[in-house]
Amino acid sequence: MTPALQPPLPSHPLLRLRLAPCGGMPRPIDGAWWPRSYELLAELPQLLAGLPRAWGHITSVTVNGATWSAVPGRILVSNQVVQLHRTLTASAAHTIVLLAPGQGRWDLMVVPPNTTEEAAEPLMAAGADGQAREAVTKPRC
Repeated sequence: MTPALQPPLPSHPLLRLRLAPCGGMPRPIDGAWWPRSYELLAELPQLLAGLPRAWGHITSVTVNGATWSAVPGRILVSNQVVQLHRTLTASAAHTIVLLAPGQGRWDLMVVPPNTTEEAAEPLMAAGADGQAREAVTKPRC
């Protein structure tokens, strides 16, 4: 009897990110991200690496200070400095804001890490449809 071969585990877990389609009407939200923890220093590099190149170099990230673990003033990601900001605004409780000078601003809905896959699926779909929350609309791509 031969043992069944198991596929190798990925060295990095897959990024759980869905983005709204580029173009079309302005949207209040640009996608949904489902991190595996609220450890920003562990989660952010993978998120930034998985973003579309058209978004440019993200230089500033704002997260909810009450939700995420301790956030230093900046982090080095792929040899680029990214400024980290915390907000306590209730409207930003489940969002992360990404800024790229000369390119734009993107708001992603954050699905809580402990959400079950069954519950996360409709949230991710709503984020990808750009209908996850009410906000001031902005130009797309």
